[in-house]
Amino acid sequence: MSTDPGPLEVALRNRRFQGGKALVPYLTGGLGDWQGALAAAADAGADAVEVGIPFSDPVMDGPVIQQANDRALADGVTPLGVLNALGRLDVGIPLAVMTYYNIAFRFGLERFASVLAEQGVAAAILPDLPLEEAGPWTEAADAAGVETVLLTAPTASDERLARICTRTRGFVYGVGLLGVTGVRDELAESAVVMAKRLKQMTDVPVLVGVGVGTPEQAQEVCQAADGAVVGSAVVRRMLDDGGPMAVGELIGRFRRALDSS
Repeated sequence: MSTDPGPLEVALRNRRFQGGKALVPYLTGGLGDWQGALAAAADAGADAVEVGIPFSDPVMDGPVIQQANDRALADGVTPLGVLNALGRLDVGIPLAVMTYYNIAFRFGLERFASVLAEQGVAAAILPDLPLEEAGPWTEAADAAGVETVLLTAPTASDERLARICTRTRGFVYGVGLLGVTGVRDELAESAVVMAKRLKQMTDVPVLVGVGVGTPEQAQEVCQAADGAVVGSAVVRRMLDDGGPMAVGELIGRFRRALDSS
């Protein structure tokens, strides 16, 4: 297994090297014209895109993404259908999938990692898989060349954060607040604190998500972080049937905000 950075980490490091801040939107696979939305996000300046594979019990996700999962599942989306569709896309930026461990487990860990690699997916995020139990998955992912992005909670000790930073690939995902995903009126103070703590202990790109719902909040957290993950605000546009144009317009606003900060 190579320990060199994979395509996701390379893209985020390049943005940082150029003096910029990374923007990684999340969208729900299988929801409406999600492939068009993905292409629009790439065209609008996303550095990478995180694609959610719908799951029936998304413990990390709030009402907006839960609703999106339910709608996509009702429309008949399957994990393999999302992955096969990703393999047919060529948007010019790295793609990551976010889903829950049960899907990877039911696939078979080696098969899931191999399918991701075959479909050109750079990375995977499994938010309900704790570090202490991640070994079998990370071994399979490493062997397939898939970057495993690990999450850090605001309540984690420095010792635990350090271990997560050592094992994560692509970037370290700082969870901005205690709670589920969703747009808030204000950025939680814990989001900036988390970014500062992580930046003190790793050179891996530090991105913060959960509770980053407006361009202004992304600007604020990126005073400390290397970038922001934006999910519920994007998925809300998809649920409102705004289509790819609305998603692209929103991502463009985030891109301009980060570029001007």
